[in-house]
Amino acid sequence: MIRPGSAIKRKQKPLPQAIAQKQQEENKLPDVSHFLKKRDFIAALTILECDKKYSHRHDLKTYLGIAYCAFHNGDYKKAMDIYDELMKRQDYDRNLHSYKACCMYALCNYKEAMVEAQKAEESGLRNRLLFQLAQKTGEDENVIMRYHSALTTSIEDQLCIAALHYLRSHHEEATEIYKKLLIENKDFHAINIYVALCYYKMDYYDVSLDILAVYLGLYPDSVVGVNLKACNHYQLYNGKAAEAELKVLQNSSTTGNIFQDNDLLRHNLVVFRSGENALQVLPPLIDVVPEARLNLVIYYLKNDEVNEAYQLIKDMECVVPKEYILKAVVHLVIGQNTDQKEHLRIAQNFFQMVGASPSECDTIPGRQCMASCFFILKQFDDVLVYLKSIRPYFLNDDDFNWNFGIASASAGDYKDAEEALLQIQNEKYKNDYCYLSWLCRCYIMNKKPHLAWEIYINMETSNESLSLLNLIANDCYKMGQFYHSVKAFDVLERLDPDPEFWEGKRGAAIGVFQMVVAGKESKERLIEVIQMLKNTNNPQVEYFVQVMKKWGKDNGFKF
Repeated sequence: MIRPGSAIKRKQKPLPQAIAQKQQEENKLPDVSHFLKKRDFIAALTILECDKKYSHRHDLKTYLGIAYCAFHNGDYKKAMDIYDELMKRQDYDRNLHSYKACCMYALCNYKEAMVEAQKAEESGLRNRLLFQLAQKTGEDENVIMRYHSALTTSIEDQLCIAALHYLRSHHEEATEIYKKLLIENKDFHAINIYVALCYYKMDYYDVSLDILAVYLGLYPDSVVGVNLKACNHYQLYNGKAAEAELKVLQNSSTTGNIFQDNDLLRHNLVVFRSGENALQVLPPLIDVVPEARLNLVIYYLKNDEVNEAYQLIKDMECVVPKEYILKAVVHLVIGQNTDQKEHLRIAQNFFQMVGASPSECDTIPGRQCMASCFFILKQFDDVLVYLKSIRPYFLNDDDFNWNFGIASASAGDYKDAEEALLQIQNEKYKNDYCYLSWLCRCYIMNKKPHLAWEIYINMETSNESLSLLNLIANDCYKMGQFYHSVKAFDVLERLDPDPEFWEGKRGAAIGVFQMVVAGKESKERLIEVIQMLKNTNNPQVEYFVQVMKKWGKDNGFKF
């Protein structure tokens, strides 16, 4: 007889020692390599620091690990301090000089980095570093090519060559290298970031987003990836759309305020928020984030602090087109404000240099540069050739419409000029005398003198209003719009009894009379003209008034 369960092996309880061992394994922290694979450098750094402090581990591997994590966490000063400490040891590895130079490079201390790198032993890293530094410090092309000739077909060296193309704004060449590397190394997902960045620089924002989606699908909380996505949205839409993309990083952050802890994000938030907190955030980042200097210059220009902008950019060595463009704009503003031809000449040369370059001549910024160059030279027909080619991209851009409107008016195309000027929405621009005077001229030339007169009526009395009145008086006279001309000359004469104003008023009054006689003006306006003539104490007035009244009486019109 078989007893129930006799054939079933009963499960034995684990021994207490096994339980303890299992619990110990479960409670054991992952090692450093686990966090390094996840690129969690803060966690890896924490473990290494604890090993150093509590386990008294002072071996080379621990120190190098701490420096490595500090570097990748953006704490370049901490990494350099460790390398300096290690270099005090006897027979230290001279490659440490290359590692320290990498930290200096990241801090934009390029000359110091070059000196440090030259102390290191010959290696692929040293050569790549010197290759990049030669470009950054403006070395002779022969020096750059010497380092270039030592580069190989290795992935690291090819990435280095692509990086130099990128720095020189040769984005298509860089993209070709990156795409080739991606085909050969499909698991190197980070290269997608570089390709996306190239397309961003070439203004292909939609393409950049498509490529970026591949990387963000794998690493959705990548600071570099999310930041680039935000920048694309800024270019395609606006600052609010860009800032919304950055919320992903805030939500995934587990420690601190990521926007305050990351220099690049703090910098970009200023841009996305149209310069908010620029004076607090940007100055300390000038030597950290290359664009910080440029964006601070833009902030100063937008706030009419031209001298501050000039001081910040005057000694800057330009490398890429946007740097030349911004420097040209600063010189242009100073030249226009002070009427200094030397500043205008420098601005014109910079604009022409960018606009005529093979890499920029067919781009939107390149065509804007050529338009600006011809604007300074007052060749407005040429200005319009370039502006019309890019106008569809700037239909609602106040700056573009301002330039297009004034260029069109200067070239005699007052219809297009009026249309462009009326599209401007910025109240500051609309209250500027330059804007008002050009719009008045367009109204007059387009046979709408009453609108020009309304602009004058709505102005407060000032030197500018008198200048505008003078413009209305003379332009209306030239265009045979004598009624508004005589009104303008009448006001001018009452404010200043200059004989020229009387002559203009007299001629315009006779012009109105002739138009009334020809049936091209209403007889009622003749009453106004007679009244305005009587405002002048001149013996000729009585004769003119008698002639006008006699004609009125003969034609059944009572005064």
